[in-house]
Amino acid sequence: MEVEGKLSIHSTSKEEKGEVIHKVCDENEDSQGGSWTTFPFVIATVLGLTVAAGGWGANLIVFLITKFNVKTITATKINNIILGTNNLFPIAGDFIADSFFTTFSVVGAFSFISLLGVIMLTLIATIPSLRPSPCPIGSLITCQAPSKLQYSALYVALSLASLGLGGTRFTIATMGADQFNNPTDQGVFFNWYFVAFYMATVFSGTAIVYIQDNVGWGLGFGICCIANVRKRKMSSRTSTEPDYYYGAGANANAMTDNPPTTSLSFLNCAALKIEDDKQFEGSYGNPWGLCTVEEVEDLKTVIKIMPLWSTGIFVSTPIAIICSLTILQALTMDRHLGPHFEIPAATFLVFTLFSTAICIFIIDRFILLKYKNLTGQTLTSIQRIGIGHIINIMSFAGAALVERRRLGVVRAHSLMNQPGSEVPMSALWLVAPLSVLGLAESFHFPGQVSLCYQEFPKSLRSTSTAMISLLLGIGYYLCTAVTDLVDKTTNWLPDDINQGRLDNVYWMLVVIGVVNFGYYMTCAKVFVSQNQNVVK
Repeated sequence: MEVEGKLSIHSTSKEEKGEVIHKVCDENEDSQGGSWTTFPFVIATVLGLTVAAGGWGANLIVFLITKFNVKTITATKINNIILGTNNLFPIAGDFIADSFFTTFSVVGAFSFISLLGVIMLTLIATIPSLRPSPCPIGSLITCQAPSKLQYSALYVALSLASLGLGGTRFTIATMGADQFNNPTDQGVFFNWYFVAFYMATVFSGTAIVYIQDNVGWGLGFGICCIANVRKRKMSSRTSTEPDYYYGAGANANAMTDNPPTTSLSFLNCAALKIEDDKQFEGSYGNPWGLCTVEEVEDLKTVIKIMPLWSTGIFVSTPIAIICSLTILQALTMDRHLGPHFEIPAATFLVFTLFSTAICIFIIDRFILLKYKNLTGQTLTSIQRIGIGHIINIMSFAGAALVERRRLGVVRAHSLMNQPGSEVPMSALWLVAPLSVLGLAESFHFPGQVSLCYQEFPKSLRSTSTAMISLLLGIGYYLCTAVTDLVDKTTNWLPDDINQGRLDNVYWMLVVIGVVNFGYYMTCAKVFVSQNQNVVK
């Protein structure tokens, strides 16, 4: 055998033999990844599944308002709950991939579940009995409310589609990153993953949304179907010299020289062997009561990154609020491009996605290289996230200024008490803050995914890429809570936003962003990387 030949040449001593075995194993492990050969196939899968998911998710608010007769603020709350669920389910999908199955099998199974959900949405959009009677937007007070059966069909369809999305979105990212062994290549892959993700979302948010608004919801959801097919327990009898459990096998013997670290030392008790953990034959091994030292250290690693990760919650929450309210703003504004073409309201969010995709490309191809040539260092994930925080705050302020101008036009034309009337102001004013928001996301989200993937233990690689999804999920749920709180305690968010003060909501987000950035700087200052392979 080739490997045996290599070993026989170098095995002059036990120590040298161990080194050679380790080297050969590393070479074999490196060769298992497909590297850039598998890149086109992974990206093609990302494109197809993202088009399918974006097609039904991007226009959900408009669908609820125009087809299910749901009031505007209520529709945004439902939309945020669904989007939050979309971003919480990936944690479950990646946990399954890490613990029970492979990433490939999880992606395949959940793609089928997603297909079932989109098929149900297509049936709801095409069968009149599954929807309430049509009603003009301006007369929502007298509209027929959906029946329990209609709501049930809608919620089942959305649940299946969300569950399927959860098992595929970031599991694919892990499957792709696992093809590489170099952190730099992994970082480049994540950049291109997000480019593909956002460009596919741009397509679904433009072409499919336009079909839904102007041709038919059934055809729009049908296209989505086609795209989818493509201890703490210590005994008082413990000796003064702790006896820790390292597992079983050769790998455990190699780790006995590495006792648990002193940081978060209270967790070390989970790996401490006591009499109750001894099995009948005298060996140790109780998965529910005894952890290995490696498992304890992995947990410490995850705990240490949590404060830094949590700063993204109050980035994703304002983003969710802006995205929801922007659609409501666009519905009231002049969306015409020429005399015959009108931009669908939900399509305006595409400007954020398009901006993100372009900016990621520019950052990856030009800015990072220029930064390295000037400083001799690479831009770290923590630095990228920090830049994203600052630009996010700028986008919130821009949104507040645009809304202040829109309200000025409303008052100038006395449109405060005219629900459904069009404000004579171009909706293209919304593009500027949305584009700045896209620039912020191009720094923040790829940096966040890269940081988690590099810092998380290898046994949690799939879960690491889904942590950004967890941020978004929590953000959408908090968005619903914040919107509800503002709705109940102020008069800023009435059903007719021409009578409200959305600009005050946006200025509130600026304050939240500034405070959160201070929290981020504190966490970044005390954070110590656990990954020695990350280029500083």
